Amino acid sequence: MPGLFSVEGKTVLVTGGSRGIGLMIARGFVEAGARVIISSRRADVCDEVAQRLSEFGTCESIPADLSSAEGADRLAELVSARVPGLDVLVNNAGATWGAPLEAYPESAFDKLWAVNVKAVFRLTTALLPVLRGSASVEDPARVINIGSIDGIRVPSMEVYAYSATKAAVHMLTRSLAHQLAPEHITVNAIAPGPFESKMMAFALNDPNTRAAIEHQVPLGRIGRPEDMAGAAIYLASRAGAYLTGAVIPVDGGMTTHG
Repeated sequence: MPGLFSVEGKTVLVTGGSRGIGLMIARGFVEAGARVIISSRRADVCDEVAQRLSEFGTCESIPADLSSAEGADRLAELVSARVPGLDVLVNNAGATWGAPLEAYPESAFDKLWAVNVKAVFRLTTALLPVLRGSASVEDPARVINIGSIDGIRVPSMEVYAYSATKAAVHMLTRSLAHQLAPEHITVNAIAPGPFESKMMAFALNDPNTRAAIEHQVPLGRIGRPEDMAGAAIYLASRAGAYLTGAVIPVDGGMTTHG
């Protein structure tokens, strides 16, 4: 079945695409022949990473701060001015916050709700015109939200706002999928387990903690860049065209623990 998993020639926007999981996804799409736009808060880093990824294919940079509605709207305006249609939107930008229960600040909920949930909703709705411009019955436009297994199971760390907002991302994914299906726009979520990222660095950089985390993973290892890129490319390809409203754990089996 030639081309079943091809994303060649597709236009893809990856938020938070300059590091961690976003970078894994962006590089995967670039190497698979897509035109990729990455966005992140720090302009210098975003530009540098886009230049580096351009060695493997086509990658552009549009820096943006998605913690405010104005930032999301501005990114949507700049993307819409640059491309007539958007095939794939990857809502990856996010934040976390850990603290003991009785010291956990209310401000953590405010910050993470704005970045992890509101920005996903705001940017998706703002980009609907260009998503519609690429959507068809045979090849829907795709929205891929990055959730977390911490939004599925009770996390081992005290990240109350993070887990709550990621659970919200999963439900928002289902709601948007239902609403946008008649317009030939699919909406799915990936729920990553442990991957090499800034969020996980504090744990994975310590050999003992890393070994303990690997022991919790039924497949016995930390996720690799190709694991994350592969899941996103599947959802964006012909192979994933009939899937919408799904939350896919990419976690080495961790959610099988319940």
